[in-house]
Amino acid sequence: MVSMLLEDFLEDIGCTVVGPAFNLEEASTLAAAGDFDVAILDVNLGGERTFSVADRLDRDGKPFAFATGYGAAGLRDEDEGRPVLQKPFTLDDLKKVVEGLSEDAQAPAMKS
Repeated sequence: MVSMLLEDFLEDIGCTVVGPAFNLEEASTLAAAGDFDVAILDVNLGGERTFSVADRLDRDGKPFAFATGYGAAGLRDEDEGRPVLQKPFTLDDLKKVVEGLSEDAQAPAMKS
């Protein structure tokens, strides 16, 4: 039910939804395909932690935020500073997170 609400909210703010994924395997497949600009990644899908998908998104340079009922306390140390969509969330909360991710997706890559 939460994923349907999230999908509706995303469509309401003008996003095209790819997914949703209901388990870690589906999330991994979607992440590998890379047919999206930004992602909202639930920390827990079907009882499995999604940190391996987060690592993939990070390696691929795909901006993403975590969705979780635990807030930043439910994340790993290496995810500190990553945007978090705290459950329960509002349409405005989601819009702010997606706008921030979209700005990250459009920013030019920095070369060192």
